[in-house]
Amino acid sequence: MADITRRLGRRHLRGVPTAHVRHHRDGRLVHDGPGLSFWFRALTAAISEIPVDDRELAMTFHARTADFQDVAVQATVTYRIGDPAAAAARLDFSIDPDSGVWRGTPLEQLGTLLTETAQQHALHVLARTPLSAALVDGVAAVRERIAAGLGAEPRLPATGIEVVAVRVMALRPEPEVERALRTPAREQIQQEADRATYERRAVAVERERAIAENELASQIELARREEQLVEQRGTNARREAEEAAAADAVHAEAEAARTVKLAEAEAARSVTLAEAEAVRSVKLADAEAARAITLARAEAAGAREVGEARAAAQAAWLRVHSEVDVATLHALTGTRLAENLPRIDSVTVSPDVLTGLLAKLGSGEQA
Repeated sequence: MADITRRLGRRHLRGVPTAHVRHHRDGRLVHDGPGLSFWFRALTAAISEIPVDDRELAMTFHARTADFQDVAVQATVTYRIGDPAAAAARLDFSIDPDSGVWRGTPLEQLGTLLTETAQQHALHVLARTPLSAALVDGVAAVRERIAAGLGAEPRLPATGIEVVAVRVMALRPEPEVERALRTPAREQIQQEADRATYERRAVAVERERAIAENELASQIELARREEQLVEQRGTNARREAEEAAAADAVHAEAEAARTVKLAEAEAARSVTLAEAEAVRSVKLADAEAARAITLARAEAAGAREVGEARAAAQAAWLRVHSEVDVATLHALTGTRLAENLPRIDSVTVSPDVLTGLLAKLGSGEQA
């Protein structure tokens, strides 16, 4: 859609690159081309805007096959306007000079033309095709027939229309017919599934039987090997018992020989120890007797020497005392007596005792 603005009683049109604008003034073509921009007067201008970009036209219509079954056809036609002048001459692409909106509905007219033309050719090809063939190969056949029919249609080039591509998306029968057509296929699929299930079960049973036979054979082989193992274990046990008995006999003989040798060695050692002990006892007795004799002799000699020394001392003491006077002996006697007396803290001498003592002392001195 063109962009139209007003300025001081004039109009300015600004087009887009995908729109071809034709401007007539007083019956003369003034501007012609895509993406134009110009000033014009509304009262003297006749402007047409023709889109030149590719456009998609989706169509859905119903057709009947050769076996009188209704199908729905979904298709899309891509087209463009290759000759804007021819299109503007055949269809009303004029726009309002104030708003830039088409005065008519040219694209709807083009859509109707293309839809009716495509539907005519699709109906023609489907009317000669059974439903099963149409569902299998009908999409390609309908697409080729529509493309060929649109290409050969004389009104389209006269209107300046070019068909770019034709696409047929689906051919769908009525829901009841579609369900009925699906039933055999579903039954066949179900039969195939059941057959596969039965085969799988048969294979499973066969495998289970093979597994059971293998297990039974394995058990038989295991029992046979267990029997061999028991027999071998008995042989091994008997051999081990015989070897153990022989080893015990050898061990007993060795132990007896060792015991005899130990007893003989112990007896010899005891005899040797007894002899050594006897010799040592004799030697100790001899040594003890010699030591006792020596000690007795030494003691006798010592006693004799002590006796002789004491006798000599006593003789010397007697000799000394025999040569000392009586007074000295009395003094020594008193001294010895005083040494042997107990300790006396105080002595009280009465005059009578003192007089007697002095008298005794005086008489002694005189004597």
